[in-house]
Amino acid sequence: MAPIEMELTQFEEHFKNTMRSDVPLLDKVTQYIVKRKGKQMRPMFVFLTAKMLGESNVTTFDAASLVELLHTATLVHDDVVDDANERRGFFSVNALWKNKIAVLVGDYMLSRILLLSIEKNNTELLGVVARAVREMSEGELLQIEKARHLDITEDVYFDVIRKKTASLIATCCEAGAISVGAMEQRENMRKFGELVGLAFQIKDDIFDFGSPGNIGKPTGNDIREQKMTLPIIYTINHGSKEVRSELMDIVKNHNEESKHIKKAIQLVINNGGIEYAHQRMTELANEALTIIQPLPESPAKRSLIELVHYTINRDK
Repeated sequence: MAPIEMELTQFEEHFKNTMRSDVPLLDKVTQYIVKRKGKQMRPMFVFLTAKMLGESNVTTFDAASLVELLHTATLVHDDVVDDANERRGFFSVNALWKNKIAVLVGDYMLSRILLLSIEKNNTELLGVVARAVREMSEGELLQIEKARHLDITEDVYFDVIRKKTASLIATCCEAGAISVGAMEQRENMRKFGELVGLAFQIKDDIFDFGSPGNIGKPTGNDIREQKMTLPIIYTINHGSKEVRSELMDIVKNHNEESKHIKKAIQLVINNGGIEYAHQRMTELANEALTIIQPLPESPAKRSLIELVHYTINRDK
């Protein structure tokens, strides 16, 4: 990411300062989180969008901090909800400091979003990030509600992932545009980010049916958790009556047994579920790229296109 290499290096320090606290325990936990950060994909979307439409500035760094604070807070809270002991190969916050502290640390990060926005008078950015908080919560609850009955249609599936996953990447791109005053592009960039986010989630769905290799989660994990992902939904809707019945039975009643999970994976693969999901993912990524096609060529635009390709071609 050459066009934003300097920004990403500076952002590391900027984000660390954003998280800093006078409470030693809180400072210890937040520094632990910062040291174990992921690929920084979300800040990349903010900085590349900003640079494609203008010049990165202090507000761009604030925008990247807001979305990274939100992303990190949701991960910390998710680990508590899922009772997960690991995050990116390291112990999760709740594994090291227990649930109560993990929840409070997540709350602290959400409060930093509010304070940072008010201190810097970034009310426009706050509105965009607040919408993402609402949509992510709605998406998670909608998924839980539908998973109880396993009655997720393709339309409902897209509604869930649009809110739960795509809304944050949409926020990154819209916030990047706002930070450089490119208000005429904010809706376009929001749509661009949403489409990339949808493609990103479908790629995650496909991983569940591949070889365990180094994809970051065990094969069949979504089946174990009774998550109705796109490959499963397609197979249930388009498979024969027997296939539909057997797959539903495994997801409902045998979702913890390895031999049944392997059978479910085979049913999905044999009935075109992966192929269909891959096709939809590619369509969404291409639709996203057409949105930024009219914009002037630049190193930032080329890197943003590369980031979209990486999203759908990554192997973990």
